[in-house]
Amino acid sequence: MRLKTWGFVPARGGSKSIPLKNLTLLSGKPLLEYGVRAALKSHCLTRIICSSDSQEILNTAQSLGVERDFRSTSLSGDETPVSEVVREFLSRQKLLPDIIILIQPTSPFLLVEHINSVVAAFEQNKFINSAHTLTDCPHNYHAWNQRTLDNEGMVLFPKQKERSRAFNKQMKPKYYVFGNLIAARVKSILSGEGFYAQPSFGIHIPRNYSFDLDVEQDIPIASSMIESGQVVLPHMDFSY
Repeated sequence: MRLKTWGFVPARGGSKSIPLKNLTLLSGKPLLEYGVRAALKSHCLTRIICSSDSQEILNTAQSLGVERDFRSTSLSGDETPVSEVVREFLSRQKLLPDIIILIQPTSPFLLVEHINSVVAAFEQNKFINSAHTLTDCPHNYHAWNQRTLDNEGMVLFPKQKERSRAFNKQMKPKYYVFGNLIAARVKSILSGEGFYAQPSFGIHIPRNYSFDLDVEQDIPIASSMIESGQVVLPHMDFSY
């Protein structure tokens, strides 16, 4: 039997880096639209809910054809975990799904196939409690290459012993970073384990599709990736 899966779009209005970031235009489309369009095209989500404290964002979500859920101010702070927001939403529902997938607007290059792959992971691996996409960690960002500064501004390598044994890229262990999508079983969210409940299954995606739009300088970069064809988004219509 197919698992009942809902898409949850966390899109609060407050953003210190870009005001109303989730409505920022990227190649003429609000950032919110990218992930929502992919979710609508996936056909494996029985509900798609946009959660926000901004009426403007909720109106945009409605125009895109997804449900709206007004988020209280107490759940809209920078420090509020999204799992807490989801738990509060679930507490108001009469019927619950098996899986919740987070459709994060700051991951605009989410594809339909990424959503379908995550859902399939749960259906094929009954023992897992979460699944997420991941991509190769760039060499410069590898944990063994990271640095700290002491009180005098001197550079320290926390993993100095490991670096001495593996000084080049080929000798370091393979590390990955978050891709663009995370999902968990509802029972794990309600129990407090959150979206990375173990065991957690990983689905590899190309690095360019893991792009995270965080600050204003990311907007022209993302636009150029779309316009140059570095990312292909079949679910989006840029013809008008």
